[in-house]
Parts: sequence; C-alpha cells; structure tokens
Amino acid sequence: MDIFGIKLVLICALIFIPFEYLFAERPQKIFRKGLAVDLVYVLFNSFIVKVATFTMAASIIGAAAILVPQSITRVVSGQPIWLQVAEIILITDFGVYWAHRAFHQIPALWKFHAIHHGIEELDWLGAFHSHPVDAIVTKAIALTPVYLLGFSEASIGIFWLIHLGHTSLVHSNVRIAFGPLKWLIAGPQFHRWHHANEREAYDKNFAGQLPFLDVMFGTYNATGDKVPEKYGVDDPIPPTYFGQVFYPLLTRRKPSSRAALSGEV
Repeated sequence: MDIFGIKLVLICALIFIPFEYLFAERPQKIFRKGLAVDLVYVLFNSFIVKVATFTMAASIIGAAAILVPQSITRVVSGQPIWLQVAEIILITDFGVYWAHRAFHQIPALWKFHAIHHGIEELDWLGAFHSHPVDAIVTKAIALTPVYLLGFSEASIGIFWLIHLGHTSLVHSNVRIAFGPLKWLIAGPQFHRWHHANEREAYDKNFAGQLPFLDVMFGTYNATGDKVPEKYGVDDPIPPTYFGQVFYPLLTRRKPSSRAALSGEV
C-alpha cells in the first residue's frame, strides 16, 4: 500500500476505533480474534488489488478511446462533479449487486467470497478482508462502465474516498440508525445482517451502498433493531492469510451449506 493509502486507512482508524468503543453494537475487544490477519489484508492484499485495479483501468480507458465516441465521453465528463459522483455510485453499485449475488449463488465463486464471510468478529477492518480474486472481479464488473463512459478523474477520485469511508462504516461495530434513509443508504445494520451466520440472513442485502437495489430485486432483509447472534460461516476457513488465499483452490469433500442453499433465492 502506498503512503497515501496508508494515510487514508489511518484516518479511518482514528474515526472508527473511538466510535466503535463509544457506540458499540456488541461487546468486542480491541485486540480481537483475527485482527492480525485483517492487518495483513489492509497492508498487503490492498496493494495487490490496487495494482490490478489500475492496470484494469488503463486497459479499459485505452479500449474506450477506440470503442466509445468522444462525443459521449465529453458529455459525461462535462457534467457537474456532484452529478458524476452520484451516477458513478449508482452504476458501480448495480455492478456490485450482481457480482456479489453471483459470488453467493455459484459454488465455485462462493469459495472465494467465503473468505470475506469467514470474519467472526466484525468491525471496520472487515472492509479490507476479501480474497484478491473476489475483490478484483467485483471491481472489474463495477468499474468497467465508469471508465468506458469517460467519467472525470476528479469524480472518480471523490467516489473512491466516499466508497472507502462508507465501506468501512457498513462493516463497523457501531450502533447507528439511518431512519427513513435506510432504504437509500446502506448502514451497519443493513450489512451486518448480510454477514450474519443465520439462515434468515443467507443471500440477502447484496448492495454495497444502495439498499433499494435489494428491494427492487427481492433480496432485502428487513431486520429492524435485531442484532445477529453470530457472524462467520460453517466452511472450514483457515486462520492465516496465505491459508485463506489458497483455500478456494483446495478440493473439499462437502460443498458449503450456504452455497448449497443459494438456489432458494
């Protein structure tokens, strides 16, 4: 991770660690289970994903120069920044929703996504805890239209800052109510029920930022103020970073119970 990325993570830490201490949804130690592995994901895994994302972006921008008329990219990049950012959020979260849903419903993909769901004590660091294949494929699906359409660098940069902060928020161990905005903006309550290891939570709440996508496509789980009893998966996820990276490549005798049930969605 570069210096700028480290600074952003430290800013998130300065914000979320105190808030998780003061407004915790459930009791949790600072030096909790899996913390060391999560830090490896932040420092090492994030670098891999970032390099892959920049390489992908450069390729897509090159393709866009050939495939997409300049009249379209000029119109898109000429819009007000705030409108571009709003459009990027909508476009990317539509891609995130369907990529995320595919990672749940296709057993071969679930092996990769199970690494993220293997988190048993959820907090803001969970935003970084994803298998590199999972993270790279999801970003490729979500961001390809953004780079093809020629959104400005400024709007994409602002989107990334919003995305980092919001992704950390929805994974955080913070009790916060969004009220009527819960249908529009994903909050911790919405996403922690995606991570809950309870049958009623399986294959629900796929959106990253916009819950109304789950409402539209029939996968919204309205839980009120109820708190999940536990997080994690029944899959035998290894406790180390490299064990988790190679875990999807290992042959298992028995498929994940959650993947087996995904056809019910």
